[in-house]
Amino acid sequence: MPETRFLIALGSNQRHVRHGPPARVISAALTALEQQGLTVLKYSATLSSRPVGPSNRAYANAAAIISTGLRPDELLTLLKSIESRFGTRRGQPWSRRVLDLDIILWSEGAFSADNPRLTIPHMMMRERAFVLQPAAEIAPKWRDPVTGLTIAQIASRKGL
Repeated sequence: MPETRFLIALGSNQRHVRHGPPARVISAALTALEQQGLTVLKYSATLSSRPVGPSNRAYANAAAIISTGLRPDELLTLLKSIESRFGTRRGQPWSRRVLDLDIILWSEGAFSADNPRLTIPHMMMRERAFVLQPAAEIAPKWRDPVTGLTIAQIASRKGL
């Protein structure tokens, strides 16, 4: 498959034994992406955000545009393996985690698969300021293939 681009959301709300606090985990994750053969074309500043769900820990969040020849399902498998090298997710969904990597958008449009389960665009991206704000910083003109709106337009409608 030829090289395509993906918009990836990065999040952390748990200290890593080697990398330190969540903001440094984000930085280490960007390095890990490149070490796995992905080209990081651009990345946002890291911001602090309130947790969603039962966690009480603040998150460090960022976004990156990457280039790869992998298909979306192959990329998801690679991202999950990177997450697991940073530490396992404990407890229920939205609980504390060292690293969370989500595929938000793909330059080729929409995508859906059951094994592994993956939907692009990410189903919650339009609702999450902690995804939209860093995404708008680096990919304001990328379009949501479902709504046709740009990331900047979606972020503006959320008051960001």
